[in-house]
Amino acid sequence: MLEDRLLVWKFKGGNWDALSRIYDKYREDLLRLATSLLNDISSAEDIVQDVFVSFAQSHELFRLTGTLKGYLATCVANRARNSNRDDLRHRTVELDDTKEVFTDSKTPDEWIICSEELKKLSNAIGQLPYEQREAIVLHLQGDMKFKQIAKFRNVSIRTIQSRYRYGLDKLRSLLNSEEIK
Repeated sequence: MLEDRLLVWKFKGGNWDALSRIYDKYREDLLRLATSLLNDISSAEDIVQDVFVSFAQSHELFRLTGTLKGYLATCVANRARNSNRDDLRHRTVELDDTKEVFTDSKTPDEWIICSEELKKLSNAIGQLPYEQREAIVLHLQGDMKFKQIAKFRNVSIRTIQSRYRYGLDKLRSLLNSEEIK
């Protein structure tokens, strides 16, 4: 948090290396968030890029009031929601279309197991209603508290908690039914 405030201060002063550090620090988290919300890695990359371009263009006016990661995650979620609304896409990604990005070194067997599990999880998340998917992804991947999500969505905390709980229940059901098949 202190590092983020220092980076923002330097960035507002015109230090573009600070923007590069912010980008490097949060890019992967924001990309995972956008991919989870959109089920399309190409669109997710575009959205993350657009968020950082807008962030860079507004550097003189930007004021950090919360966490930088929370602010950027909110921007990504807003753009993802707008993209979903504009495209009217409520389809799931075919398993062959998913792309995985791993940074840990694993054995080939571990890669196969992780890849298959992530494909199943990605497919199951894609089948959730958008509101439930958004609550789960913002809470778990965006590190946002229910109160922040509720404020961001302009709904009550209980609504967000319900969406989260129902989403997890449906996700659990979807994943358990895949194991039976």
